[in-house]
Amino acid sequence: MDPILLTVITNRLEGVTREMGAGMLRSSRSPIFAENKDFVTAVFDRRLRLVAQTAYIPVLMGASPFAVKSVSDHFGDDVEPGDVMILNDPYRGNNHAPDISVLKPVFYEGRLRFWVLSRGHHADIGGGGAAGRNPHAATAWEEGLRIPPAKLYRGGAYNRDVWEIILLNVRLRSSVEGDLQCQVGACNVGEKSLEQMLERYGCDSVEGAMEEMLDRSEAQMRERIAAVPDGVYHASRQLDHVLEDVPGGRPAIRVRLEVEGEDLRFDFAGSDPQIPVYYNSSYANTVSSCYIGLFSTIAADVGVNEGCMRPVAVLAPEGSLVNPREGAPTTQCTVATCATIVEAVWMALSQAVPERVQAGWARTNAGAGTALNRRTGRPAAFILHFAKGGGGATQGFDGWNHISPVSSMGGSRVPDPELYELTFPHRILNYELRPDSAGAGKWRGGYGALFSLRFNEDGSALSVQIGSGAEETAPFGLAGGSSAAAGTVRVHSESGEALEFHRAAMHHPRGGDVAEIRSAGGGGYGDPCERLVEAVLDDVAADLLSPENARLQYGVVVDPETGAADMEATRRLRQARRSEDPASGR
Repeated sequence: MDPILLTVITNRLEGVTREMGAGMLRSSRSPIFAENKDFVTAVFDRRLRLVAQTAYIPVLMGASPFAVKSVSDHFGDDVEPGDVMILNDPYRGNNHAPDISVLKPVFYEGRLRFWVLSRGHHADIGGGGAAGRNPHAATAWEEGLRIPPAKLYRGGAYNRDVWEIILLNVRLRSSVEGDLQCQVGACNVGEKSLEQMLERYGCDSVEGAMEEMLDRSEAQMRERIAAVPDGVYHASRQLDHVLEDVPGGRPAIRVRLEVEGEDLRFDFAGSDPQIPVYYNSSYANTVSSCYIGLFSTIAADVGVNEGCMRPVAVLAPEGSLVNPREGAPTTQCTVATCATIVEAVWMALSQAVPERVQAGWARTNAGAGTALNRRTGRPAAFILHFAKGGGGATQGFDGWNHISPVSSMGGSRVPDPELYELTFPHRILNYELRPDSAGAGKWRGGYGALFSLRFNEDGSALSVQIGSGAEETAPFGLAGGSSAAAGTVRVHSESGEALEFHRAAMHHPRGGDVAEIRSAGGGGYGDPCERLVEAVLDDVAADLLSPENARLQYGVVVDPETGAADMEATRRLRQARRSEDPASGR
Protein backbone atom coordinates (compact mmCIF):
# COMPACT_ATOMS: atom_id res chain seq x y z
CA MET A 1 0.00 0.00 0.00
CA ASP A 2 1.12 3.56 -0.61
CA PRO A 3 3.12 4.37 2.56
CA ILE A 4 1.87 7.97 2.69
CA LEU A 5 -1.78 6.95 2.54
CA LEU A 6 -1.10 4.21 5.10
CA THR A 7 0.43 6.76 7.46
CA VAL A 8 -2.41 9.23 6.95
CA ILE A 9 -5.14 6.66 7.67
CA THR A 10 -3.27 5.21 10.67
CA ASN A 11 -2.82 8.67 12.19
CA ARG A 12 -6.43 9.55 11.40
CA LEU A 13 -7.67 6.50 13.31
CA GLU A 14 -5.58 7.50 16.33
CA GLY A 15 -6.82 11.06 15.95
CA VAL A 16 -10.40 9.84 16.21
CA THR A 17 -9.70 8.35 19.66
CA ARG A 18 -8.02 11.59 20.78
CA GLU A 19 -11.04 13.59 19.62
CA MET A 20 -13.26 11.28 21.65
CA GLY A 21 -11.06 11.78 24.71
CA ALA A 22 -11.02 15.56 24.32
CA GLY A 23 -14.81 15.53 24.23
CA MET A 24 -14.94 13.55 27.45
CA LEU A 25 -12.60 15.96 29.23
CA ARG A 26 -14.80 18.91 28.26
CA SER A 27 -18.23 17.43 28.87
CA SER A 28 -17.88 15.18 31.91
CA ARG A 29 -19.50 15.94 35.23
CA SER A 30 -17.24 14.06 37.63
CA PRO A 31 -13.70 15.29 38.45
CA ILE A 32 -12.62 11.65 38.09
CA PHE A 33 -13.12 12.13 34.35
CA ALA A 34 -12.52 15.85 33.98
CA GLU A 35 -9.36 16.11 36.09
CA ASN A 36 -7.99 12.60 36.66
CA LYS A 37 -8.55 11.45 33.05
CA ASP A 38 -9.59 8.04 34.36
CA PHE A 39 -10.84 6.72 31.02
CA VAL A 40 -9.81 5.33 27.62
CA THR A 41 -11.16 5.64 24.08
CA ALA A 42 -10.76 3.10 21.27
CA VAL A 43 -11.76 2.10 17.75
CA PHE A 44 -12.36 -1.50 16.62
CA ASP A 45 -12.94 -2.72 13.09
CA ARG A 46 -15.95 -4.79 11.99
CA ARG A 47 -14.02 -7.96 12.91
CA LEU A 48 -13.72 -6.66 16.50
CA ARG A 49 -9.99 -6.02 16.23
CA LEU A 50 -8.48 -3.12 18.15
CA VAL A 51 -7.11 -0.73 15.52
CA ALA A 52 -6.61 2.51 17.45
CA GLN A 53 -6.74 3.75 21.04
CA THR A 54 -5.75 6.56 23.36
CA ALA A 55 -4.76 4.94 26.64
CA TYR A 56 -5.13 7.63 29.26
CA ILE A 57 -5.32 4.68 31.68
CA PRO A 58 -3.51 1.73 30.01
CA VAL A 59 -4.99 -0.95 32.26
CA LEU A 60 -8.43 -0.14 30.84
CA MET A 61 -7.18 -0.26 27.27
CA GLY A 62 -5.81 -3.80 27.19
CA ALA A 63 -9.08 -5.20 28.47
CA SER A 64 -11.27 -3.36 25.96
CA PRO A 65 -11.24 -6.13 23.31
CA PHE A 66 -12.94 -8.46 25.77
CA ALA A 67 -15.79 -5.99 26.25
CA VAL A 68 -16.37 -5.48 22.52
CA LYS A 69 -16.46 -9.22 21.90
CA SER A 70 -18.86 -9.72 24.82
CA VAL A 71 -21.28 -7.10 23.49
CA SER A 72 -21.06 -8.40 19.93
CA ASP A 73 -21.61 -12.01 21.02
CA HIS A 74 -24.59 -11.00 23.15
CA PHE A 75 -26.47 -9.03 20.50
CA GLY A 76 -25.44 -10.96 17.41
CA ASP A 77 -27.40 -9.57 14.45
CA ASP A 78 -29.56 -7.37 16.70
CA VAL A 79 -27.41 -4.31 15.97
CA GLU A 80 -28.59 -1.26 14.02
CA PRO A 81 -27.51 2.35 13.42
CA GLY A 82 -28.09 4.52 16.48
CA ASP A 83 -27.60 1.71 19.00
CA VAL A 84 -25.47 2.50 22.06
CA MET A 85 -24.49 -0.39 24.34
CA ILE A 86 -23.31 -0.51 27.94
CA LEU A 87 -21.37 -3.08 30.00
CA ASN A 88 -19.61 -3.10 33.35
CA ASP A 89 -19.63 -6.75 34.48
CA PRO A 90 -16.05 -7.97 35.15
CA TYR A 91 -17.21 -11.50 34.32
CA ARG A 92 -18.38 -10.47 30.87
CA GLY A 93 -15.36 -8.68 29.50
CA ASN A 94 -14.85 -5.67 31.78
CA ASN A 95 -12.00 -4.88 34.20
CA HIS A 96 -14.12 -4.14 37.26
CA ALA A 97 -17.57 -2.74 37.93
CA PRO A 98 -16.79 1.00 38.40
CA ASP A 99 -15.22 1.17 34.93
CA ILE A 100 -18.24 1.31 32.64
CA SER A 101 -17.85 0.56 28.94
CA VAL A 102 -20.07 2.41 26.45
CA LEU A 103 -19.93 1.18 22.85
CA LYS A 104 -21.49 2.18 19.56
CA PRO A 105 -21.54 0.35 16.23
CA VAL A 106 -20.62 2.54 13.24
CA PHE A 107 -22.45 1.89 9.98
CA TYR A 108 -21.57 3.25 6.57
CA GLU A 109 -23.49 2.62 3.35
CA GLY A 110 -25.71 0.21 5.22
CA ARG A 111 -22.94 -2.04 6.57
CA LEU A 112 -21.32 -2.32 9.99
CA ARG A 113 -17.78 -0.93 9.63
CA PHE A 114 -16.47 -0.10 13.10
CA TRP A 115 -17.14 -0.14 16.83
CA VAL A 116 -16.18 2.82 19.00
CA LEU A 117 -15.68 2.49 22.75
CA SER A 118 -15.28 4.78 25.72
CA ARG A 119 -14.60 3.32 29.15
CA GLY A 120 -14.15 5.21 32.40
CA HIS A 121 -14.26 5.01 36.18
CA HIS A 122 -17.57 6.25 37.57
CA ALA A 123 -18.04 8.08 40.83
CA ASP A 124 -20.66 5.60 42.01
CA ILE A 125 -21.79 2.12 41.07
CA GLY A 126 -24.01 1.41 44.07
CA GLY A 127 -23.24 -1.14 46.75
CA GLY A 128 -21.85 -0.42 50.19
CA GLY A 129 -18.69 1.45 49.27
CA ALA A 130 -17.60 4.95 48.32
CA ALA A 131 -16.46 6.18 44.90
CA GLY A 132 -17.07 2.69 43.54
CA ARG A 133 -14.93 0.89 46.14
CA ASN A 134 -16.11 -1.25 49.04
CA PRO A 135 -13.18 -2.80 50.95
CA HIS A 136 -15.58 -4.88 53.05
CA ALA A 137 -17.26 -6.58 50.08
CA ALA A 138 -16.84 -10.36 50.15
CA THR A 139 -18.75 -10.89 46.89
CA ALA A 140 -19.34 -9.05 43.63
CA TRP A 141 -22.96 -8.42 44.65
CA GLU A 142 -21.83 -6.35 47.63
CA GLU A 143 -19.63 -4.19 45.44
CA GLY A 144 -22.39 -2.66 43.37
CA LEU A 145 -24.54 -2.96 40.29
CA ARG A 146 -23.42 -5.44 37.62
CA ILE A 147 -24.58 -4.46 34.14
CA PRO A 148 -24.55 -7.13 31.42
CA PRO A 149 -24.52 -6.07 27.76
CA ALA A 150 -27.56 -3.80 27.34
CA LYS A 151 -28.72 -0.93 25.12
CA LEU A 152 -28.76 2.64 26.42
CA TYR A 153 -30.10 3.74 23.05
CA ARG A 154 -31.92 1.49 20.61
CA GLY A 155 -31.87 2.76 17.04
CA GLY A 156 -31.20 6.25 18.37
CA ALA A 157 -34.14 6.13 20.84
CA TYR A 158 -33.50 6.65 24.55
CA ASN A 159 -34.00 3.32 26.38
CA ARG A 160 -35.55 4.67 29.56
CA ASP A 161 -35.91 1.33 31.30
CA VAL A 162 -32.18 0.55 31.24
CA TRP A 163 -31.26 4.10 32.30
CA GLU A 164 -33.62 3.96 35.28
CA ILE A 165 -32.36 0.57 36.44
CA ILE A 166 -28.84 2.02 36.56
CA LEU A 167 -29.66 5.43 38.05
CA LEU A 168 -32.00 4.08 40.74
CA ASN A 169 -29.16 1.92 42.07
CA VAL A 170 -26.59 4.67 42.57
CA ARG A 171 -26.40 7.48 45.13
CA LEU A 172 -24.68 10.01 42.87
CA ARG A 173 -27.34 9.97 40.18
CA SER A 174 -26.47 13.30 38.61
CA SER A 175 -22.78 12.47 38.32
CA VAL A 176 -23.32 8.99 36.89
CA GLU A 177 -25.95 10.18 34.42
CA GLY A 178 -23.77 13.08 33.29
CA ASP A 179 -20.69 10.93 32.78
CA LEU A 180 -22.62 8.24 30.93
CA GLN A 181 -24.01 10.85 28.55
CA CYS A 182 -20.46 12.19 28.23
CA GLN A 183 -19.35 8.73 27.08
CA VAL A 184 -22.27 8.50 24.67
CA GLY A 185 -21.25 11.87 23.25
CA ALA A 186 -17.66 10.66 22.82
CA CYS A 187 -18.91 7.66 20.86
CA ASN A 188 -21.01 9.97 18.68
CA VAL A 189 -17.90 12.05 17.98
CA GLY A 190 -16.01 8.91 17.02
CA GLU A 191 -18.83 7.73 14.78
CA LYS A 192 -18.98 11.02 12.89
CA SER A 193 -15.21 11.20 12.40
CA LEU A 194 -15.03 7.62 11.11
CA GLU A 195 -17.87 8.25 8.66
CA GLN A 196 -15.99 11.29 7.34
CA MET A 197 -12.81 9.23 6.99
CA LEU A 198 -14.61 6.49 5.05
CA GLU A 199 -16.21 9.07 2.79
CA ARG A 200 -12.87 10.70 2.04
CA TYR A 201 -10.63 7.66 1.56
CA GLY A 202 -13.09 4.90 0.69
CA CYS A 203 -13.83 1.64 2.49
CA ASP A 204 -11.32 -0.41 0.50
CA SER A 205 -8.42 1.93 1.25
CA VAL A 206 -9.27 2.13 4.95
CA GLU A 207 -9.62 -1.63 5.32
CA GLY A 208 -6.39 -2.21 3.43
CA ALA A 209 -4.58 0.26 5.64
CA MET A 210 -5.85 -1.42 8.80
CA GLU A 211 -4.74 -4.85 7.59
CA GLU A 212 -1.25 -3.62 6.83
CA MET A 213 -1.06 -1.62 10.06
CA LEU A 214 -1.94 -4.68 12.17
CA ASP A 215 0.51 -6.90 10.28
CA ARG A 216 3.29 -4.35 10.73
CA SER A 217 2.60 -4.07 14.47
CA GLU A 218 2.72 -7.84 14.75
CA ALA A 219 6.03 -7.96 12.89
CA GLN A 220 7.47 -5.24 15.15
CA MET A 221 6.37 -7.10 18.27
CA ARG A 222 7.77 -10.40 17.05
CA GLU A 223 11.08 -8.69 16.36
CA ARG A 224 11.16 -7.29 19.91
CA ILE A 225 10.32 -10.67 21.45
CA ALA A 226 12.97 -12.39 19.34
CA ALA A 227 15.55 -10.03 20.89
CA VAL A 228 14.72 -11.40 24.35
CA PRO A 229 16.84 -14.48 25.17
CA ASP A 230 14.86 -17.71 24.96
CA GLY A 231 14.18 -19.21 28.34
CA VAL A 232 11.85 -19.59 31.29
CA TYR A 233 11.83 -16.85 33.94
CA HIS A 234 10.00 -16.84 37.27
CA ALA A 235 8.93 -14.09 39.64
CA SER A 236 6.56 -13.55 42.55
CA ARG A 237 5.06 -10.49 44.25
CA GLN A 238 2.70 -10.13 47.19
CA LEU A 239 -0.38 -7.99 47.71
CA ASP A 240 -0.35 -5.44 50.51
CA HIS A 241 -3.56 -6.77 52.05
CA VAL A 242 -3.06 -9.17 54.95
CA LEU A 243 -5.35 -12.18 55.43
CA GLU A 244 -5.29 -13.90 58.79
CA ASP A 245 -5.95 -17.36 57.36
CA VAL A 246 -3.29 -17.20 54.63
CA PRO A 247 0.18 -18.59 55.42
CA GLY A 248 2.53 -15.65 55.42
CA GLY A 249 -0.42 -13.27 55.52
CA ARG A 250 -0.21 -11.72 52.06
CA PRO A 251 -1.56 -13.50 48.97
CA ALA A 252 0.99 -13.83 46.18
CA ILE A 253 0.91 -13.65 42.40
CA ARG A 254 3.47 -15.90 40.69
CA VAL A 255 4.33 -15.76 37.01
CA ARG A 256 6.24 -18.10 34.74
CA LEU A 257 7.43 -16.20 31.67
CA GLU A 258 8.29 -18.37 28.69
CA VAL A 259 10.11 -16.92 25.67
CA GLU A 260 10.55 -19.07 22.60
CA GLY A 261 11.61 -17.46 19.36
CA GLU A 262 9.04 -14.82 18.43
CA ASP A 263 6.39 -15.98 20.90
CA LEU A 264 5.96 -15.14 24.56
CA ARG A 265 3.68 -16.63 27.19
CA PHE A 266 2.72 -15.63 30.73
CA ASP A 267 1.65 -18.53 32.94
CA PHE A 268 0.15 -17.71 36.37
CA ALA A 269 -0.52 -21.31 37.41
CA GLY A 270 1.41 -20.87 40.67
CA SER A 271 -0.63 -17.91 41.91
CA ASP A 272 -2.67 -18.11 45.10
CA PRO A 273 -6.42 -18.87 45.03
CA GLN A 274 -9.04 -16.12 44.86
CA ILE A 275 -9.89 -14.39 48.13
CA PRO A 276 -13.10 -12.90 49.60
CA VAL A 277 -11.66 -9.38 49.32
CA TYR A 278 -11.78 -6.99 46.37
CA TYR A 279 -8.26 -7.69 45.04
CA ASN A 280 -9.17 -10.52 42.66
CA SER A 281 -8.25 -9.64 39.08
CA SER A 282 -10.68 -10.41 36.29
CA TYR A 283 -9.04 -12.24 33.42
CA ALA A 284 -9.37 -9.19 31.16
CA ASN A 285 -7.60 -7.08 33.78
CA THR A 286 -4.83 -9.66 34.16
CA VAL A 287 -4.18 -9.72 30.42
CA SER A 288 -4.12 -5.92 30.28
CA SER A 289 -1.68 -5.76 33.22
CA CYS A 290 0.67 -8.17 31.43
CA TYR A 291 0.61 -5.90 28.39
CA ILE A 292 1.63 -2.94 30.55
CA GLY A 293 4.60 -4.80 31.98
CA LEU A 294 5.69 -6.16 28.60
CA PHE A 295 5.13 -3.19 26.29
CA SER A 296 6.68 -0.69 28.72
CA THR A 297 9.83 -2.81 28.73
CA ILE A 298 10.50 -4.02 25.18
CA ALA A 299 7.93 -2.30 22.94
CA ALA A 300 7.24 1.21 24.18
CA ASP A 301 7.30 2.55 20.61
CA VAL A 302 5.11 -0.16 19.06
CA GLY A 303 1.54 0.88 18.36
CA VAL A 304 -0.79 -0.99 20.71
CA ASN A 305 -3.41 -2.77 18.66
CA GLU A 306 -4.61 -6.28 17.88
CA GLY A 307 -1.53 -6.99 15.78
CA CYS A 308 1.04 -6.59 18.53
CA MET A 309 -1.06 -8.77 20.84
CA ARG A 310 -0.95 -11.81 18.53
CA PRO A 311 2.43 -13.22 19.69
CA VAL A 312 1.51 -12.92 23.40
CA ALA A 313 -0.47 -15.51 25.38
CA VAL A 314 -1.70 -15.26 28.98
CA LEU A 315 -2.63 -18.40 30.94
CA ALA A 316 -4.45 -17.87 34.25
CA PRO A 317 -6.13 -20.76 36.11
CA GLU A 318 -9.78 -20.26 36.96
CA GLY A 319 -10.37 -19.75 40.67
CA SER A 320 -7.08 -17.93 41.22
CA LEU A 321 -6.29 -14.35 42.17
CA VAL A 322 -5.75 -13.58 38.50
CA ASN A 323 -8.88 -15.27 37.12
CA PRO A 324 -11.54 -15.67 39.83
CA ARG A 325 -14.75 -17.61 39.45
CA GLU A 326 -17.86 -15.52 38.95
CA GLY A 327 -19.01 -13.79 42.12
CA ALA A 328 -15.66 -12.90 43.67
CA PRO A 329 -15.11 -9.18 44.39
CA THR A 330 -12.73 -7.40 41.99
CA THR A 331 -13.02 -3.65 42.55
CA GLN A 332 -9.39 -2.99 43.50
CA CYS A 333 -7.90 -5.09 40.73
CA THR A 334 -7.29 -2.22 38.32
CA VAL A 335 -4.90 -0.50 40.73
CA ALA A 336 -3.45 -2.70 43.48
CA THR A 337 -3.54 -6.08 41.74
CA CYS A 338 -2.51 -4.57 38.41
CA ALA A 339 0.57 -3.14 40.11
CA THR A 340 1.40 -6.51 41.67
CA ILE A 341 1.10 -8.26 38.30
CA VAL A 342 3.23 -5.64 36.54
CA GLU A 343 5.89 -5.91 39.24
CA ALA A 344 6.04 -9.69 38.80
CA VAL A 345 6.32 -9.26 35.02
CA TRP A 346 9.12 -6.70 35.40
CA MET A 347 11.02 -8.91 37.83
CA ALA A 348 10.75 -11.86 35.45
CA LEU A 349 11.91 -9.74 32.50
CA SER A 350 14.81 -8.36 34.57
CA GLN A 351 16.32 -11.85 34.45
CA ALA A 352 16.32 -11.72 30.65
CA VAL A 353 16.83 -8.07 29.70
CA PRO A 354 17.95 -6.27 32.88
CA GLU A 355 19.07 -3.19 30.97
CA ARG A 356 15.50 -2.59 29.75
CA VAL A 357 13.51 -3.09 32.96
CA GLN A 358 12.35 -0.48 35.44
CA ALA A 359 12.70 -0.85 39.19
CA GLY A 360 9.48 -0.97 41.19
CA TRP A 361 7.01 1.90 41.16
CA ALA A 362 5.02 2.92 44.21
CA ARG A 363 1.60 1.37 44.48
CA THR A 364 -1.32 3.67 45.18
CA ASN A 365 -1.25 4.58 48.86
CA ALA A 366 -4.29 6.78 49.17
CA GLY A 367 -8.03 6.61 49.18
CA ALA A 368 -11.27 7.44 47.47
CA GLY A 369 -14.50 8.63 48.95
CA THR A 370 -17.62 10.74 48.92
CA ALA A 371 -18.63 13.97 50.61
CA LEU A 372 -21.53 16.42 50.49
CA ASN A 373 -20.84 19.78 48.91
CA ARG A 374 -22.79 22.11 51.22
CA ARG A 375 -22.58 24.96 48.74
CA THR A 376 -24.43 23.08 46.00
CA GLY A 377 -26.25 20.54 48.15
CA ARG A 378 -24.90 17.75 45.97
CA PRO A 379 -22.83 14.75 47.03
CA ALA A 380 -19.66 14.16 45.02
CA ALA A 381 -16.91 11.56 44.79
CA PHE A 382 -13.15 12.07 44.96
CA ILE A 383 -9.95 10.09 44.44
CA LEU A 384 -6.88 11.34 46.32
CA HIS A 385 -4.41 11.37 43.44
CA PHE A 386 -2.48 14.02 45.36
CA ALA A 387 -0.59 11.21 47.12
CA LYS A 388 1.09 9.73 44.06
CA GLY A 389 4.28 7.81 44.72
CA GLY A 390 7.61 7.63 42.93
CA GLY A 391 8.44 5.82 39.71
CA GLY A 392 11.22 3.25 39.49
CA ALA A 393 14.61 4.02 37.98
CA THR A 394 16.06 2.23 34.99
CA GLN A 395 19.50 2.04 33.42
CA GLY A 396 20.49 5.58 32.54
CA PHE A 397 17.51 7.38 34.08
CA ASP A 398 16.20 8.37 37.50
CA GLY A 399 12.60 7.52 38.30
CA TRP A 400 9.84 10.10 37.98
CA ASN A 401 8.84 11.99 41.14
CA HIS A 402 5.21 11.90 42.28
CA ILE A 403 3.77 9.93 39.37
CA SER A 404 0.53 7.97 39.14
CA PRO A 405 0.86 4.18 39.46
CA VAL A 406 1.65 1.63 36.76
CA SER A 407 -2.05 1.08 36.01
CA SER A 408 -2.00 4.48 34.30
CA MET A 409 1.78 4.70 33.66
CA GLY A 410 1.65 8.34 34.70
CA GLY A 411 -1.53 9.17 32.79
CA SER A 412 -3.75 10.17 35.73
CA ARG A 413 -3.66 13.87 36.48
CA VAL A 414 -3.60 15.39 39.95
CA PRO A 415 -6.74 17.43 40.69
CA ASP A 416 -6.35 21.17 41.03
CA PRO A 417 -6.06 21.85 44.79
CA GLU A 418 -8.22 25.00 44.67
CA LEU A 419 -10.97 23.33 42.65
CA TYR A 420 -10.82 20.39 45.03
CA GLU A 421 -11.36 22.62 48.05
CA LEU A 422 -14.25 24.36 46.27
CA THR A 423 -15.91 21.02 45.54
CA PHE A 424 -15.39 19.20 48.84
CA PRO A 425 -15.58 20.24 52.53
CA HIS A 426 -11.88 19.51 53.03
CA ARG A 427 -8.77 21.64 53.41
CA ILE A 428 -5.37 20.63 52.01
CA LEU A 429 -2.73 21.26 54.68
CA ASN A 430 0.41 19.80 53.09
CA TYR A 431 1.22 18.78 49.54
CA GLU A 432 4.90 18.28 48.82
CA LEU A 433 7.53 15.72 47.84
CA ARG A 434 8.40 13.32 50.66
CA PRO A 435 12.09 13.57 51.67
CA ASP A 436 14.19 10.39 51.86
CA SER A 437 11.49 8.32 50.15
CA ALA A 438 13.36 7.40 46.92
CA GLY A 439 15.21 4.12 46.54
CA ALA A 440 18.94 4.72 46.25
CA GLY A 441 20.91 3.73 43.18
CA LYS A 442 23.31 4.91 40.52
CA TRP A 443 20.01 6.12 39.15
CA ARG A 444 17.67 6.77 42.04
CA GLY A 445 13.95 6.17 42.16
CA GLY A 446 11.46 9.00 42.12
CA TYR A 447 10.30 10.69 45.33
CA GLY A 448 6.89 10.03 46.79
CA ALA A 449 4.55 12.60 48.30
CA LEU A 450 3.62 13.89 51.72
CA PHE A 451 -0.03 14.89 51.68
CA SER A 452 -2.34 15.84 54.52
CA LEU A 453 -6.01 16.72 54.36
CA ARG A 454 -8.33 18.10 57.05
CA PHE A 455 -11.99 17.12 57.02
CA ASN A 456 -13.83 20.31 57.92
CA GLU A 457 -17.09 18.61 58.89
CA ASP A 458 -18.72 15.23 59.42
CA GLY A 459 -20.20 13.27 56.54
CA SER A 460 -17.27 12.16 54.43
CA ALA A 461 -16.68 8.49 53.65
CA LEU A 462 -13.11 7.43 52.96
CA SER A 463 -12.24 4.10 51.33
CA VAL A 464 -8.62 3.63 52.42
CA GLN A 465 -6.20 1.77 50.16
CA ILE A 466 -2.79 0.65 51.41
CA GLY A 467 -0.04 0.46 48.80
CA SER A 468 3.66 -0.39 49.15
CA GLY A 469 3.07 -0.35 52.89
CA ALA A 470 5.52 -3.03 54.03
CA GLU A 471 9.07 -4.19 53.42
CA GLU A 472 7.79 -7.12 51.33
CA THR A 473 5.75 -4.87 49.05
CA ALA A 474 7.92 -1.75 48.92
CA PRO A 475 9.09 -0.76 45.40
CA PHE A 476 12.04 -3.03 44.63
CA GLY A 477 15.46 -2.00 43.39
CA LEU A 478 17.40 -3.60 40.52
CA ALA A 479 21.06 -4.23 39.65
CA GLY A 480 22.19 -3.33 43.16
CA GLY A 481 19.74 -0.50 43.66
CA SER A 482 17.80 -0.19 46.91
CA SER A 483 14.12 -0.58 47.58
CA ALA A 484 12.20 2.59 48.35
CA ALA A 485 10.77 3.65 51.68
CA ALA A 486 7.35 2.11 52.33
CA GLY A 487 4.21 4.24 52.46
CA THR A 488 1.89 4.96 55.37
CA VAL A 489 -1.70 6.15 55.88
CA ARG A 490 -2.76 7.71 59.18
CA VAL A 491 -5.77 9.66 60.43
CA HIS A 492 -5.20 12.03 63.36
CA SER A 493 -8.16 13.09 65.48
CA GLU A 494 -8.50 16.48 67.18
CA SER A 495 -7.88 14.75 70.52
CA GLY A 496 -4.40 13.78 69.35
CA GLU A 497 -5.06 10.10 68.73
CA ALA A 498 -3.58 8.58 65.57
CA LEU A 499 -5.08 5.68 63.65
CA GLU A 500 -2.67 3.95 61.27
CA PHE A 501 -4.06 1.66 58.58
CA HIS A 502 -2.35 -1.58 57.62
CA ARG A 503 -5.07 -2.98 55.39
CA ALA A 504 -7.90 -1.72 53.21
CA ALA A 505 -10.75 -0.22 55.23
CA MET A 506 -13.80 2.03 55.10
CA HIS A 507 -13.36 4.99 57.42
CA HIS A 508 -15.78 7.78 58.36
CA PRO A 509 -13.69 10.73 59.61
CA ARG A 510 -15.14 13.36 61.89
CA GLY A 511 -14.88 17.08 61.37
CA GLY A 512 -11.41 18.22 62.41
CA ASP A 513 -9.72 14.87 61.66
CA VAL A 514 -6.60 15.02 59.51
CA ALA A 515 -5.58 12.31 57.05
CA GLU A 516 -1.82 12.09 56.53
CA ILE A 517 -0.61 10.06 53.55
CA ARG A 518 3.05 9.34 52.90
CA SER A 519 3.47 7.58 49.58
CA ALA A 520 6.41 5.34 48.77
CA GLY A 521 9.15 6.38 46.42
CA GLY A 522 10.41 4.37 43.46
CA GLY A 523 13.10 1.69 43.53
CA GLY A 524 16.69 2.50 42.60
CA TYR A 525 18.80 1.00 39.79
CA GLY A 526 22.52 0.25 40.05
CA ASP A 527 25.08 0.64 42.83
CA PRO A 528 24.31 3.79 44.86
CA CYS A 529 28.04 4.38 45.38
CA GLU A 530 28.36 4.96 41.64
CA ARG A 531 25.91 7.85 41.64
CA LEU A 532 27.45 11.19 40.71
CA VAL A 533 28.30 13.17 43.82
CA GLU A 534 26.82 16.28 42.18
CA ALA A 535 23.47 14.51 41.76
CA VAL A 536 23.45 13.52 45.42
CA LEU A 537 24.24 17.10 46.45
CA ASP A 538 21.42 18.40 44.27
CA ASP A 539 18.92 16.30 46.24
CA VAL A 540 20.45 17.41 49.54
CA ALA A 541 20.21 21.06 48.48
CA ALA A 542 16.55 20.55 47.54
CA ASP A 543 15.85 19.09 51.03
CA LEU A 544 14.83 15.80 49.39
CA LEU A 545 17.76 13.84 50.83
CA SER A 546 19.11 14.28 54.33
CA PRO A 547 22.90 14.51 54.82
CA GLU A 548 22.66 11.40 56.99
CA ASN A 549 21.07 9.35 54.21
CA ALA A 550 23.49 10.81 51.68
CA ARG A 551 26.23 9.13 53.72
CA LEU A 552 24.34 5.92 54.58
CA GLN A 553 22.83 5.28 51.16
CA TYR A 554 25.31 6.82 48.72
CA GLY A 555 28.56 7.01 50.66
CA VAL A 556 28.67 10.79 50.17
CA VAL A 557 29.85 12.78 53.19
CA VAL A 558 28.02 16.12 53.29
CA ASP A 559 28.64 19.03 55.65
CA PRO A 560 25.15 19.74 57.09
CA GLU A 561 26.00 23.41 57.56
CA THR A 562 27.38 24.25 54.12
CA GLY A 563 25.86 21.44 52.03
CA ALA A 564 29.25 20.80 50.45
CA ALA A 565 30.73 17.33 50.00
CA ASP A 566 33.95 16.23 51.64
CA MET A 567 35.40 14.58 48.52
CA GLU A 568 38.29 12.83 50.26
CA ALA A 569 36.06 11.38 52.99
CA THR A 570 33.57 10.37 50.30
CA ARG A 571 36.28 8.59 48.31
CA ARG A 572 37.48 6.68 51.38
CA LEU A 573 33.95 5.69 52.42
CA ARG A 574 33.00 4.47 48.97
CA GLN A 575 36.29 2.56 48.62
CA ALA A 576 35.69 0.89 51.97
CA ARG A 577 32.25 -0.25 50.89
CA ARG A 578 33.64 -1.70 47.67
CA SER A 579 36.26 -3.57 49.70
CA GLU A 580 33.51 -5.03 51.88
CA ASP A 581 31.80 -6.38 48.76
CA PRO A 582 34.54 -7.98 46.63
CA ALA A 583 31.92 -9.94 44.67
CA SER A 584 30.77 -6.69 43.10
CA GLY A 585 33.77 -6.73 40.79
CA ARG A 586 34.51 -3.03 41.26
